[in-house]
Amino acid sequence: MSLLQRSMVLVAAVFCLSAIYVSAEAEVDANCLGCMCEAATRCNASTACHNSGGGYFCGPFHISWAYWADAGKPVLLHDDPNRLGAFEDCAKDLYCSATVVRQYMKKFAKKAEKGDCNGDGKIDCIDFAYMHRLGGYSCKDASFTKTAFFESFMTCWKVVQEAMPKTTTSSSNSSSIS
Repeated sequence: MSLLQRSMVLVAAVFCLSAIYVSAEAEVDANCLGCMCEAATRCNASTACHNSGGGYFCGPFHISWAYWADAGKPVLLHDDPNRLGAFEDCAKDLYCSATVVRQYMKKFAKKAEKGDCNGDGKIDCIDFAYMHRLGGYSCKDASFTKTAFFESFMTCWKVVQEAMPKTTTSSSNSSSIS
């Protein structure tokens, strides 16, 4: 698939995520979610649960049980977070796993010292990518920018930013740290 075709598919996936889940109270916008999903698994909604790199990960966002627990254990409608398999069912569902990511980011982006992972003075989508992959407890690692996840994320994020109206490109999804 050519770069142009991949970019078009990527933008379409981002817009699909926008249509699937929009929340006024969420701090992570759908474009950011789409790029994290793309970087994690190419946003493959059929990604099964598996052991990888010393952990157990599930779904299109490649979520671990600990990540899910830190996010407050969201579940599918009428499910019980204590039910065996509730984590896996949520993590494999695009809507529920997006909720997990949003709640996780909301928890860790509250404090500047934790949320500004790249040290640029603001908490934005790039910091959310750091938190998503490195964890909210220790997201400050400069070597992260050399990973395949980050490179894939940034390729997506640049495509999204170029597709955005010029007036909102620089202010998309960020808060300054004072």
